[in-house]
This record gives sequence, structure tokens and C-alpha cells, in this order.
Amino acid sequence: MKVIFLLGLFIPCMLLAQNKPGTGLRIKKAKGVIKLDGILDEGDWQDANVAKDWYLNYPVDTAKAPFQTEARLTFNDHFIYVSFVCYDNETPDLVQSLRRDFDYDRNDNVAFNVGPYNDHINGFFFALTPKGVQMEGTIAAGGNVSAGGNVEDAFNTNWDNKWYSKVVRYRDKWIAEAAIPFKSFRYKSGLKEWNISLDRNDKKRNHKSSWIRTPIQYNTGTFAYGGQLIWEDPVPPARINASLIPFVAGRFAADNEADPSTRMSELQPGFDAKVGVTPSLNLDLTVNPDFSQVEVDQQVINLTRFEFKFPERRQFFLENSDLFSRAGFPEARVFFSRRIGLVKDSSGLYNRVPIDYGARLSGSINKKWRLSLLNMQTKEKLSVGLPAQNYAVATVQRNFWRQSNFAMTFVNKQSLGVSAGDSLKYFHESIFQPVVTGINSFRKRNIYNRVIDADFELLSKDNKWYSSSYIAHSFDDFNKSQSTTGGAYLQYSVRRLILYVGNSFVGKNFNAEAGYVPSHQIYPGQLNYYTSFGYKFYPGNKIVVMGPSMILIQTYLPGGTLSDKNYLLSYNFSFINTATLLFSTNYIFQRMTNNFNPIDAVKFTQFVIGEKYDWQNISATFQSDARKLVNFTVQSTYGGFYNGTNLNFNGQLNFRYQPYGNVSLRFDYNDLKLTGKYGREKLFLVGPRVDLTFTDRLFLTTYVHYNKLLDNMNLNVRFQLRYQPASDFFIVYTENYLPETIASKNRALVFKFTYWLNL
Repeated sequence: MKVIFLLGLFIPCMLLAQNKPGTGLRIKKAKGVIKLDGILDEGDWQDANVAKDWYLNYPVDTAKAPFQTEARLTFNDHFIYVSFVCYDNETPDLVQSLRRDFDYDRNDNVAFNVGPYNDHINGFFFALTPKGVQMEGTIAAGGNVSAGGNVEDAFNTNWDNKWYSKVVRYRDKWIAEAAIPFKSFRYKSGLKEWNISLDRNDKKRNHKSSWIRTPIQYNTGTFAYGGQLIWEDPVPPARINASLIPFVAGRFAADNEADPSTRMSELQPGFDAKVGVTPSLNLDLTVNPDFSQVEVDQQVINLTRFEFKFPERRQFFLENSDLFSRAGFPEARVFFSRRIGLVKDSSGLYNRVPIDYGARLSGSINKKWRLSLLNMQTKEKLSVGLPAQNYAVATVQRNFWRQSNFAMTFVNKQSLGVSAGDSLKYFHESIFQPVVTGINSFRKRNIYNRVIDADFELLSKDNKWYSSSYIAHSFDDFNKSQSTTGGAYLQYSVRRLILYVGNSFVGKNFNAEAGYVPSHQIYPGQLNYYTSFGYKFYPGNKIVVMGPSMILIQTYLPGGTLSDKNYLLSYNFSFINTATLLFSTNYIFQRMTNNFNPIDAVKFTQFVIGEKYDWQNISATFQSDARKLVNFTVQSTYGGFYNGTNLNFNGQLNFRYQPYGNVSLRFDYNDLKLTGKYGREKLFLVGPRVDLTFTDRLFLTTYVHYNKLLDNMNLNVRFQLRYQPASDFFIVYTENYLPETIASKNRALVFKFTYWLNL
């Protein structure tokens, strides 16, 4: 009986010790040739250590995955090889598209996440679907989403490189093999251990699992809940490599709004280059870059006082961008790459400013130090009121402890060949407005603008505690005082509870022209306090998790006057079938700090500085089962809005013809009823989209935007042929129309041919 009792205590403890963070997986050099064929019959696969006994992370984190996964690794002088055996049954796989860099959350897939610097902070990930579609990217903040703010900050899919894979589907499993060239990613020679995490998204069952047991509140790709890849044989020496990506782009454009109308055609050659300065430090170069193949912005109806922050989609700015993008706080980011080469016209649409060249040096100096330097030069473009400008950004980061760091960032924006008396040359009678602060006034236009910033991040070993703080100061021609911003933030996150508190301030004259400070032209300086509380219940059965959350935000002006309050109370349900339901109520108070009308500041009476308004609204949001061929998201909000009311109805309807096509319809309807002459208007936004993936190399995307607030209809058609890895041919057609008559405002037809050449 004593033996049975002791075994009863010992066996559960032994099971709990399995697959804990830091568990080692040994990798040995292959003795033979590995063939990517979905058949693991090579002797090296048979001899490889196996990462097995995977655990569920979602919908529960207390049991082994019912459909197990096995991972094996080996290598030779040129490739690191990874294989997965994903046990399954004959239930049809869920693969939404054949397009590379698929949506992780909406597809069955398995992923290999590796940190070759062994710093638990930075790395790369490689993922495959059962249809063999590839996705790769970079990992920042250790893959910790709470520290990164959102998934895109922690896992960036905009890093592209060559690697090879094969996936074969069997009746009771699917097997994935990948060969990743050592020269495709950066690492330090001589390290005997790398960080590693392995996870699988079994979306058709709404299961997530990982090799290392990961609590449900954390992401399975984090290095904090990962293992160690232990090299029994030495890692091949990191080699310096270089790639050249030349391109040629042709453009035919017509502007029917110009007087007189204009026609333009051009042939634009250029190139990108990637040079390994050291094995872990990379130099990216671009000359005469063209970003015409990048998907245009999804239009929005913006009824707030603030500039809407559209995401950056240009790949040159996105690769290794985490150091720049995390400098500062959301209310005061010291650098925002969309300030370079883009300008917004008076209708709210963005237009390009030609870029001469750009260079970026980024990577790890060693395990403790990271570096990122960027320099971009734009051309003079009088038609949009801009001189030639130079942008220089530098960040150096020091990592310490397990997942913490200190970083310094310097940003410099310099207008070239401009003096204080050039008002008539630049911005005069232009329909364009530079999307930067501090240079919209003829009388106060800075020739230069500089910002220096310091950031301090602390993250506990188990991801429970996260703290971030920053301080930044700007320098320019006119603002000599009150040019500082700063803040501090503390978060505590465990299985049932998430709590954070924070505050920030933005000085009256803080000016980050190459950054994103949405309140710059709204507040004469501000002091923010915010608190959030969330609690989770795990009832099981049909509901995976549910619970309330509360967000309290207050903003004060210099001197202590309350200018804004936003109190949000919500309750969320996440169902086992992937559906979600959210109810919320919101209280808003605003003391106007600028003249403003959400509909039309010219046509209707404006709310003026000093007036006070407060209102409440209620909202419900439902997302249906995302695994269904037809699924939708819908949100409805009704309540007060300044001195009137607003009924909002928005969402998206999706139809999937798996895996070859997706058809969707975005919609946004606002029925605004303001009192008196402040305006009444019904605002519509409709955006149908057709996304066809004929093969994993041939794609066609077409969508239309109709936006009543902007009085614009836009058509965009993009054809892409990936004729070999990382090499593409694009044809893009775009046109803007007047909605009433469908008369063309402007149109452009672009083709672009790129070729990736390893030197």
C-alpha cells in the first residue's frame, strides 16, 4: 500500500515535469542525404531525437493533444532539416488559401520557431499547412504578444526568404518536411544551444497544441514557454552571403482632375540587395524603389478627431522593424515609416512621393546587443508641396536578464535645399497636405526635426509581469521648451486575471514629424491615465472562456483641466466552435480642444474649443464559426454622439471556396443625427473583395471601395505570378471614381518584374 501511495504521488509529478520550459531537444548532423518527399525513411530521421507528447494549449491546457504531433531535426553543411508527423483522421483539413504567408489563426498548420541568438527575445519562424503553403517571418519580444501589443508586432510575416518543403497527406496523418538554408537566416557561430518552440494549430477542431506545455493565457510560439535545441555536432560556421533583387517597373497613369488633365508613362528600373555584413548583421539596400505591388489601404469611415493609423505594408520598411516600431508608446511613437514616401491629399487618399534610395543595417552584434540603422532619401515633388527630404533612424538595444532590454533611438528628418522663406515654393495652392506634424503652417515650417528616445522593458521569466517605460525629447527650429514625452506601464497576467495600469504625458511642443502622435494637433499637451482589468472563467463544454473586462482612460490638459474620459465595460464569450460574442457599454466625455465636425467641417457647424459633451452607447459584436465556408462578423452600436445620436452597423461577410478562393464584403453604415446645423448624414462604406489563389504561385485579387465620407470609389486589381521562390511578376490596375457619375478621377496601370539572385 505504501508503494502504491508513493507511486501515486510520484507518477503525476513525473508527468508534470515532462516537456517543461527549457527541455532540450538534441540535433545531430546527418550522415546521408535527406530527400523532401513526405516519407521519413532515411536513417537520419530514424536516429533523430523526437519532440513528442505534445500538450493542448487551447481550448484547455491540462491534457495531452488528442491528435499528437512529432517533430525531428537534423542538418548538414547547408541546411537545417525539420520534419513533422501530424497525426489526424480523414476529417477535411481547413486551408483557406494557397497564398504564401497565410493567416495563422484561420488555417491548419504546424510551425517551427527558432531563436538562433539564444537570447529568448529574437528569432525566426517557419510554418506549413497540410496543402504545403509556406509562411515565414521574424520573432520579436520573445513572441510574447502582451509585450508586443499585438500578434503582428511579435510575429512579423513580412520577412521573405527562400526555403524548401514538401507535405504529403495520408489517411491517418500528414507529414511535412522542410529544408531551411543556413544562409537564409542569421545566427551566431559557436553557440551550442538555440531557443526553440514547436506548435500546431488544428483549426478544424479549434485545438492549439505545443511540444512545451504552455498555459492557455500565453501564445504557444513564445520562447519563455519553449525548449532548447542542443547541438551535439557543431553548427556549421555562419557564412557571409549576399542577394541581389533587381526589378523593372512600368507605369501608365492619367489624372483627370488636373487642369488640364495629364497623362504619364514611365519605365523605372531599380534593385534591392541583401548583404550579410557579419553572420548576424544584415545590410539591406534599395535604389529607386517601387512599391506599386503593395496592396492599397482598406478605406475607413473615420469619425474621430484623430488621424487614422493605416498599417505599413511596404516590405523594405517592415523587415526587422520591431526596434523602430516599439520606440515610445502608442500615443507617441517616435518613428512611423509611413511618413516616408507617402502624402495625403485633401480627400484623405494617400499618394506616393518618389524615393531615391534607402539603406538599413540591422541584426545582432552579439547575444546582448542589437542594432538597427535606417537612412532614406526622398525626391523633391513640387506637385504635392514637398522638398527633397532625408530620414535617418538609429536604435541600439541592450538585452539583459532573460527577456528584458534597454533601447535608445534617434530620429532625424531633414528638408534639403529649403530655407524659411520658401512658403510659396512648397505647399502653396497644393491640394496635398503632408501627413506630418509641425510643417503644415507656412509661418512655422521646420527645416529639421530630431527626436531622441529611451525605452526600458522588463519581462519576467514566466511572462506574468511586464513593464514598459520611455522618455523622449524633440528638437526643431521653433519649439525650444515643453518638447518632452514619457510614460510608464505595468501589466500582470495570469490564468484568470489580467490587470494593467499606466500613464503618459506629451509635452505641448513635442514634435515627432517622422513619428505618429495622433493628438499633436488636438491637445496643447496632455497627461493620460489608463487602467484595465479583465477576469476569465473557463466553464468548459460549449464555452471555452468568458469574462468581464473594464478599461478606464482619462486625459488632462496642462494645468489639470479634464479634457477626455472613456470608460468601457464589456463581457466576452469564446465558444468551442470558434465563434465569439461581445457585449459592451461605453461612456465618453470630451471637452473640445479644437474646432471639429465629424461629417464635414465646411458644410456643417463645428463644435468649438471649450464646449463639453458627454454620451453613452451600447454595442454587440458577433463572429460566427470561422471554419464554415460561409462566415461573418457583425457589430452594431447605438447611442449618443456629441449633441445627437449615431446608429452604426458594420462587419464582413465571407465565402470560401477552399482552398482556391475567398469572396468577402466589408460594410460600415452610420446614421448620424446631430442637432441643428451640425448635420445629419447617412454614411456608407462598402468593400467587396475577390481573392483567387489558382495555385501556390498564381494569385488574383480584386476589390472595390465605396466611401461616402471621402466621396470616392476605388477599384484595385492585382495579379501576381511567383515564377520561382522569392521572384515575382505583378500587374496592378487601380482607378478612383466620382461615385455620383462614375467619372474617372485618376487611373494607373503598373507592371513589375522582380528576380531574386543569390550571389
